[in-house]
Amino acid sequence: MQSRQRVFSGIQPSGNLTIGNYLGALKNWVAIQDDYENYFCVVDLHVLTVPQDPKVLRQKIREAAAIYFASGIDPEKSVVFRQSRVSEHAELAWLLNCIAKVGELSRMTQFKDKAQKGGADSASGGLFDYPVLQAADVLLYNAHLVPVGEDQRQHLELMRTLARRFNNLYGETFVVPEIFVPKSGARVMALDDPTSKMSKSSSAPGSYVAILDDPDTVRRKIRRAKTDSGSEITASPDKPAITNLLDVYAAATGRPVSEIEARYEGKGYGDFKKDLGEVVVETLAPIRERALELLDDPKELDDLLESGAERARKVARPTLRYAWTRMGLD
Repeated sequence: MQSRQRVFSGIQPSGNLTIGNYLGALKNWVAIQDDYENYFCVVDLHVLTVPQDPKVLRQKIREAAAIYFASGIDPEKSVVFRQSRVSEHAELAWLLNCIAKVGELSRMTQFKDKAQKGGADSASGGLFDYPVLQAADVLLYNAHLVPVGEDQRQHLELMRTLARRFNNLYGETFVVPEIFVPKSGARVMALDDPTSKMSKSSSAPGSYVAILDDPDTVRRKIRRAKTDSGSEITASPDKPAITNLLDVYAAATGRPVSEIEARYEGKGYGDFKKDLGEVVVETLAPIRERALELLDDPKELDDLLESGAERARKVARPTLRYAWTRMGLD
């Protein structure tokens, strides 16, 4: 019998996972392992909404999985798996497609933003349909809670709409999930543009610190990070660059921003960024080391992922079959 609430979350294996992914998501996943029943997925099907180099994608999937485990996600406490290895995700997505409305999907801001860049007529059907697969990911496990950033809030609302609609049409089947706001977590902005969120898919390597960056690269990126006019190391709306760096320092060390501000009172940006570089190196070094060990041992990584997929299937398969029955497909 399920005694704890379920959490489902995942990260796309595209680009290079960053310190933003760690401080904003992975660190929090590790922290909640004893309090919730967790399903953490490498959402590799979602990546296919735009063309991928197969060789690069294979490597990025492995990197993402290795970083999950290296960050401290315990396969004994949490279920970690690849989305594409549990076919029920795609099957449930089709069932949900049949109750989703074109108008609803057309209003998704993320699709409109991405399609606008390349032209809506050339956007893939997968990109348009992305939120339905995302809904299937969560509803398949009857997850109660979904940690999401602001950019995904609209998708979660659609997910809730689809769960309620299915339940109204066919009888109570799915849990209607709620947004999960962790007690702590940083929204890390780009090092070269503090008005934009740090992106693992950015074409500008200097805009992010990748979890697998070597220590010298980390120090260099922090040293070159954009700062504001003036020299005071204080967090304020008119100093977005230094505020971002203070938030990274605070999230990495667990210290309040006010304490860090006091420590650097009267000091310059150079001293602060030098110390921040060491803080970030110290935070990421053990994760990088363990991830590289796992990447050098393909069998261990594959075994961990396959074990997680087996556990995921044991929950996903009955949920899908129940949905079949409700719809008359049994």
